[in-house]
Amino acid sequence: MERRDLGERVAKSGKRRTPLWARLSAIFGCVLMVLSGGALVAQQVLVSRYAGAVETGNLFGAPAGAAAKEEKSDIKGPLNILLVGIDPRTDEQTPLSDSIIVAHIPADMRQAYLFSIPRDLVVDIPPFEKTGFKGGRSKINAAMGYGSSVGNGKHDVVQGFDLLAKTVGQLTGIQEFDAGAIINFNGFKAIVEAMGGVTMTIDQNVKSEHLQPNGKPRPRLARCADNSCAHPYYGPQAEYKVGTYHLQAWQALDYVRQRYGLPRSDYDRQRHQQQFIKAMAKQALGKDVVTNPAKLDKVLKAAGKALIFDGGGHSVVDWAFSMKNIRSDDMTLVKLPGNSIINNGDYRGEELEPSAKEFFSAVRQDRVQDFIFRHPEYINNNAG
Repeated sequence: MERRDLGERVAKSGKRRTPLWARLSAIFGCVLMVLSGGALVAQQVLVSRYAGAVETGNLFGAPAGAAAKEEKSDIKGPLNILLVGIDPRTDEQTPLSDSIIVAHIPADMRQAYLFSIPRDLVVDIPPFEKTGFKGGRSKINAAMGYGSSVGNGKHDVVQGFDLLAKTVGQLTGIQEFDAGAIINFNGFKAIVEAMGGVTMTIDQNVKSEHLQPNGKPRPRLARCADNSCAHPYYGPQAEYKVGTYHLQAWQALDYVRQRYGLPRSDYDRQRHQQQFIKAMAKQALGKDVVTNPAKLDKVLKAAGKALIFDGGGHSVVDWAFSMKNIRSDDMTLVKLPGNSIINNGDYRGEELEPSAKEFFSAVRQDRVQDFIFRHPEYINNNAG
């Protein structure tokens, strides 16, 4: 696809839209589907540079040649996109998926529904021939680890994503995801830093397990150096109070990591992560970023380093154009109801309520809007 063709596709629409280079930043730096619209005009160099900066990978283990076959068709809804957030790790450490989000785009491509899968959800993880994993029942965030081993003590997050996608697919009944991304939380931090922080609404008082009020790590108990303690930290804690604030990057990332001490633990954290995504989307397309070439360039570079993307045979630019009608206000944040599994006083993980099966069926049949109308309790009321 030539750059001139991209410009012509936008110019012919005759509409004033959010610039494509900003949409790229929003879509991929803020989790793939944030906003829309775009007039290329003279910013084709930025588009090209950003598209080339995004690392791509075969996240779904598709056979060679499959992607090239799909590349000939347009991106049409309904769509399901799997987004996985990980903490930075070396290839000698077993990767764990700290955040699992599915984005459902209906057939009209004008709405995005985001729902999170609890990281401690107990599920059946299918066998995985590449690592010799025979399958079993475990917390879903372990699936990436079971699928990541490549021998000699090394791990590959791209290969691990494949097994996680199969596990999420088995849970939800989604046979095939249309795109996917692995997002590095340190990369998210760099994006927010490039934007100059992010404004978001904090919906409950939260104390940080990890950081002090000045942003520095809290000291760890010496006897917990091997991570054998559930709460290895001590000393003053950073605190986040109810209200709307402009947060520094370290504050925003720290806030959405917290789950200990929250009434609903990981369910509260899921909601905060969804709120963060939406806040990033709005910030990335604000005038302070879009009309500031220097800041915009920093945001694009940071976003390009933040993730590994698989577009199902379509380029970053193709995905940007496909989302042209979706804006941040069109994003609906969905909460899946669930409860903790307690066995003889010990925490074993999480389980979803039976109605979640009906929701997954609505996703597969592209009737989420109808389901939400009948089950308004699935909407995160504190969407930020």
